[in-house]
Amino acid sequence: METVGIISLLPIIVALILSFWTKDALLSLLVGCLIGVVIQNQSVDIFRGLALLLQDALGNADFIWVLAIEVFIGILVAFFMKSGAIHAFVDWINGKKLSKRGTEIMAYLLGIFIFFSDYFSPLYVGNVMRPLTDNAKTSREYLAFVCDCTSAPICCLIPFTSWGVYVAGLVVGVGAIADATMGQAAVVGAFKFNFYCWAILIINGLLAVGIIPHFGPMKKAQKRALETGQVYAEGSNPLLSGELDMIKPNEGIKPNLFLDFVMPAIIIIGVTVGTYIVLGSARTLEAFICAVIYQFVVMWITKKAKVKEMMDTAVLGIKAVMAAILILAMAYCINSITKGLGAPAYLISVTESWMTPFWLLTITFILCALISFLTGSSWGTYAIMLPICLPLAFNLTGGEMGAVVYAAIAAVMGGGCFGDHCSPISDTTILSSLAAGCDHIDHVKTQMPYAICAAVIGCIGYMIMGATI
Repeated sequence: METVGIISLLPIIVALILSFWTKDALLSLLVGCLIGVVIQNQSVDIFRGLALLLQDALGNADFIWVLAIEVFIGILVAFFMKSGAIHAFVDWINGKKLSKRGTEIMAYLLGIFIFFSDYFSPLYVGNVMRPLTDNAKTSREYLAFVCDCTSAPICCLIPFTSWGVYVAGLVVGVGAIADATMGQAAVVGAFKFNFYCWAILIINGLLAVGIIPHFGPMKKAQKRALETGQVYAEGSNPLLSGELDMIKPNEGIKPNLFLDFVMPAIIIIGVTVGTYIVLGSARTLEAFICAVIYQFVVMWITKKAKVKEMMDTAVLGIKAVMAAILILAMAYCINSITKGLGAPAYLISVTESWMTPFWLLTITFILCALISFLTGSSWGTYAIMLPICLPLAFNLTGGEMGAVVYAAIAAVMGGGCFGDHCSPISDTTILSSLAAGCDHIDHVKTQMPYAICAAVIGCIGYMIMGATI
């Protein structure tokens, strides 16, 4: 891949600086895209360049797939609101008289339960738990952190999610990995070596149960919420649409927690896991379509809702996720322009001399974390780094499968996951802010110290492996 050198990093660096300064992620990403267009085209015809960028970055199956999932998630959440399922769940939990700590543990466990989609998990957990955590005087920043750290990391650990299947496909043909079955086995073997994902999940759990105290910006946010009841900072811009607040359950209709709340999740899990077992590929989008159709039929039969009423509710659900969709679109655009300028290739070129056998695992993890943070794309990082790092690992094992190979796969996956749920231009980071009703940049700032701690633990783990294997 050709690169324009260090200037290839300029669009994303400007976008990051502006996002922290202005707290306006959409504007910051747009400015970064415009700068990238000028650099790439070397002309002032930025409008034509931007139009072409939009077509290239958004007019493809990958973005359309993500867009479709977001649309159906928005509709599903809206149906939850219309059926009264979320209110019923909140009332049921309130009847249990959970403490503040108990509520935060509930949010953590719910995030672990929704393990099958890094898109649905934050939206589901955030929308369900937000009324409960608000009542418990838990900051929106902390809820966003829980949503974020139980989405991508758990998907990264479980081999039969779309993440595991994707990585299994990427490693086929590298070294001794001859087919998809061996690729899947390699991902399973990497499970125990994914130190970063294990660390961030454990840190999250220890914070929830109170074994370790909050620190850094999150400590201030939690103190503010507890002492003042202000769950988000004064002057912040919570990334939350008001459309969901407009959706009210039908009067006189008592929601059924199992039919309206539990069953859609069972359908999504069943379709996702079932299609993976039967077809070898988890059909995530199809799972959400099935859940939406189920909710539509159940509401029509049991709630006696008119078709037009349900369609209006669906439209409100789509509007509710529109802010996140716009930021996601700009994130895809800046990812595209950054790759077009050769930023990943530049980062690799200036660090490939470090790739000695001793430092292989640690440098792989750090480099993947850096690339994924700057691009907001874990899957893009996997596609770039696995073909580079795995041959080096196989060289160390004499071409055989071994701990170094499994650990190298885990280092790439964990490093890519770091950026996926920490970068302000990452899709799951954006969705976590949206679902929790949290200012997007406040979420990034409060989450970062915990993620860095987990990354340090991951680095130490890989250094120890590099020294002992």
